[in-house]
Amino acid sequence: MSAVLPAAAMPPPTRFLSLGSWAGLIAALLAVAVLAPVLNLVVPEGSAFHLSDFAVALTAKIMCYAICALAIDLIWGYTGILSLGHGLFFALGGYAMGMYLMRQIGSDGQYRAAMPDFMVFLAWKEFPWHWTFSDSFVFQMAMVVLVPGLLAFVFGFFAFRSRIKGVYFSIITQAMTYAAMLLFFRNETGFGGNNGFTDFKRILGIPIATPATRMALFVITGLALIGFYLFARWLVGSKFGRVLMAIRDAESRVMFTGYSPVSYKLTIWVISAVMCGIAGALYVPQVGIINPGEMSPAASIEMAIWAAVGGRGTLVGPIVGAFVVNGGKSVFTQHFPEFWLYVLGALFIAVTLFLPRGIVGLFRKGPRS
Repeated sequence: MSAVLPAAAMPPPTRFLSLGSWAGLIAALLAVAVLAPVLNLVVPEGSAFHLSDFAVALTAKIMCYAICALAIDLIWGYTGILSLGHGLFFALGGYAMGMYLMRQIGSDGQYRAAMPDFMVFLAWKEFPWHWTFSDSFVFQMAMVVLVPGLLAFVFGFFAFRSRIKGVYFSIITQAMTYAAMLLFFRNETGFGGNNGFTDFKRILGIPIATPATRMALFVITGLALIGFYLFARWLVGSKFGRVLMAIRDAESRVMFTGYSPVSYKLTIWVISAVMCGIAGALYVPQVGIINPGEMSPAASIEMAIWAAVGGRGTLVGPIVGAFVVNGGKSVFTQHFPEFWLYVLGALFIAVTLFLPRGIVGLFRKGPRS
């Protein structure tokens, strides 16, 4: 008869979040949903405690970037797949939202026509087929998820089945996003060419430029970031997450134990793409523009830099990295715009050489998750 282990010998259950993490999470929730709205909408502008509209817009934009950095961490930090093409998924989600916002302009455009101004300028007589249901908010929100997810599934299916990995995979993802950027630059695709979409007026019939609407979008973005963090924390702590880390550390051994790395890598790849698509959809109404520049290889490389600077394989690290890098970018581009790219390159080199575990790694002990 097999012996039964006493209760004391069983491993303790893993906590979803530590007490400190719960406290930080509650503080972030209160800051996003209570403190920021009060400081922006209630506190008068002349007060030292007033949160300016510029600060709200900048913070909201960085929170969108933080969702992308979190997505990169799931595939790079926890699965060992370095993507240099996630800017494409971010832009696709942004374009899906942008199509709906362009339809919301109605006849308030420069040409006072029912079609977007760029279509009137190009003498188009009717909407192209892919704009058929673009006036439906529900349909376009579904496209925010389905278009990046489906593209990621098709690309990942063939790439992972072909066992493409390492630097070759990174180069292919970069080539994919660059090809898409060139496609979206063409006027005949129906996406506004190099100018993209801009001059948005309303969302769900509500004026988009009012302080209340902007704050509502800010709160939704903050809650989305917190929700994705909790989802990612649950995911990496599950059996699925442990398999991902095993694939990262020894994919061949995972195969010999009977698991299929392809299905696991494809699943997390699609999840990360959808996260970026949702981030892009939240980004567009707050920034007020989407164009093919968001698909540039540099945009995707920056996402990887955010994760590396903050600390990949930590979840909270990429969020910190997104805020640090983009906060620094905002300061440098205002005062020393010609030096920003040099600073960004130096920061990435310094982190690689001296902080391989990123900023968060300075405050954590023990092996990476």
